[in-house]
Amino acid sequence: MGARFAVVDLFAGPGGLAEGFSSVRAKDGTRPFQIMLSVEKEATAFQTLRLRSFLRQFSGSLPADYYRFLNGEIDEPDWSLKYPAEWKRACHETLQLELGTADALPLLDARLSQITKHHQGNVILIGGPPCQAYSLVGRARNKGIKNYDASKDHRHFLYKEYIRILERLRPAIFVMENVKGLLSSAIDGERVFDRVLDDLSAVGNGDYRLVPLAPRSGTAPDFGFGHPPPSDFIVRAEDHGIPQARHRVIVVGIRSDLAAALSKAITKTGLLAQVSRQVTVRDVIAPMPKLRSGLTGIEDSEDNWRSEVSRLMREVAGSSPEFSADEQAAFKKLGKKIASGLSKAQRVRRRSGGPYAGVGRSCPNDLKSWLVDKRLARFPNNETRGHMLSDLGRYFFASLYGRVAKVSPKASDFPRELSPQHRNWRSGKFADRFRSQLWGIPATTITSHISKDGHYFIHPDPSQCRSLTVREAARLQTFPDNYFFKGNRTQQFVQVGNAVPPFLAYRIAKALHGLLEALQSAEDEQKVRKIR
Repeated sequence: MGARFAVVDLFAGPGGLAEGFSSVRAKDGTRPFQIMLSVEKEATAFQTLRLRSFLRQFSGSLPADYYRFLNGEIDEPDWSLKYPAEWKRACHETLQLELGTADALPLLDARLSQITKHHQGNVILIGGPPCQAYSLVGRARNKGIKNYDASKDHRHFLYKEYIRILERLRPAIFVMENVKGLLSSAIDGERVFDRVLDDLSAVGNGDYRLVPLAPRSGTAPDFGFGHPPPSDFIVRAEDHGIPQARHRVIVVGIRSDLAAALSKAITKTGLLAQVSRQVTVRDVIAPMPKLRSGLTGIEDSEDNWRSEVSRLMREVAGSSPEFSADEQAAFKKLGKKIASGLSKAQRVRRRSGGPYAGVGRSCPNDLKSWLVDKRLARFPNNETRGHMLSDLGRYFFASLYGRVAKVSPKASDFPRELSPQHRNWRSGKFADRFRSQLWGIPATTITSHISKDGHYFIHPDPSQCRSLTVREAARLQTFPDNYFFKGNRTQQFVQVGNAVPPFLAYRIAKALHGLLEALQSAEDEQKVRKIR
């Protein structure tokens, strides 16, 4: 049996990273990565995190009552009463704390001391500080705050708490994730990412070697001379089997006593292999049930939706986008066909749930087995939003345009009658304010902004004329279908948008496990030589 590693998960959100690490199995079927502590401050994300921790206690065979709950047969039970031992372990494994605060310090440090005592250096530290101050959107918003001073924004320095914990734990490996905007963020003229890399590598007087997972420079990390190029730390999720073009900064640090032995195993292509074919939106959400959007401002009934939306569809189909003659003819023909089919359809269009369905035939088998759970009878967290009729017209135009042109329209492509009353609509600043996802490519980045409105996340099927549901976004983020998100729909969207895709986390964890196994094999071989 190989060595087991305790995992500490900071800024855990709903548990995307922990899901990936806890799902790795060694050759003997055991879990090499044991989640010992997950810390999250936001209440509903924490509830989701604790529920998933509780379910992990059953070693992959989830309780029958959990499926009855997901399938709508019963209300959610009080798990602490039905399974007190498993719930107690989940409560020990998860903490709701705001890292970096005085109140969190004593409880957190006590737990870190326990973990260090029992596991010594066999620890993996994962997670990343909140990203609002680093993201491009966040920095644009900060500029509008009167007397905003980046050097005094505590979010810029939450990674210091990560560093402090790194110093205490001295883990074998750490994985730190953040937004791509971290690379261009600066304070007082100094690039934040340079400071972060220096601080990470300086822990324990230079105790860590920093490794990119998928470097594009084509250069293997030289552990003796400085850091790899900053851009090498960008991981493009779509290159690694995720149905989403999500680009994030991920820094892996390996403790120097291990790095020397592992240096030959870390090649110029990195630790993550690229997939031969990218996974598309169609692969994961096309088989899901067709739902209707809700209506706001008027009576939300199926009959009303059919009559109003089919009317909008006919109006949009009669517009004249700046296409070639053939594309324009295709746009009008498809638009009228969908409008006619909707008004004549007999099948009821529900707003939530829907009979359970798997994934597309072309979805890779490993992702299929990751997502699909045949014990589900319906989709949880799968309720549509309500939309104004004016927005539904824009949604239909955007998705119909995407079907014909294979690209989502820019603001300048919209007919004037569909233009919203926004002063900057045609300024070019928000040219893709209404963005349709496209069937044949990975989705655009699922962000927490999806909680605000669905304008950036329009369903690619024009006949559904709506934005994505939480469950559809969760599939694009690679959360297993039996992963339940707590809170209201807005809170669920935030959790999904902020998470690390669990299947990407699994690929990362699997690659790191391969490194650690190689190290174990080398150590075992050395022991045999000494005996001889």
